[in-house]
Amino acid sequence: MTAGLSPAADPPRAADSLIFRRRRLLDALDLFWHLANFVLPAVAVGGLTAGLCKLFWRRALARTPWFTLAWQASAAGLAVLVAGLVITGHDGRMVTYAGLVVACALVPWIRASR
Repeated sequence: MTAGLSPAADPPRAADSLIFRRRRLLDALDLFWHLANFVLPAVAVGGLTAGLCKLFWRRALARTPWFTLAWQASAAGLAVLVAGLVITGHDGRMVTYAGLVVACALVPWIRASR
């Protein structure tokens, strides 16, 4: 007999734990967080790129709103992330993140050179 436990009290099984019983309720929430964490690097780098480009290339990008640069750079970055996931089979490869930076930098550069 274990100290502090009565003979009638069985230790909890893994299948009865709170995590496994509520797992079905968290599937949609898990999907949301996986997708949000997949998209977040593209949105963050796209927004940061747009802000820095508006700061340093004021004359060349004066007529282009910040939001336009941000969503276009984010869309290009998301396309690179999806392509990297399809090509490599994994999310978060360094080559994919390098492509993300290049794609997000190309959008304002092309807009400024027009």
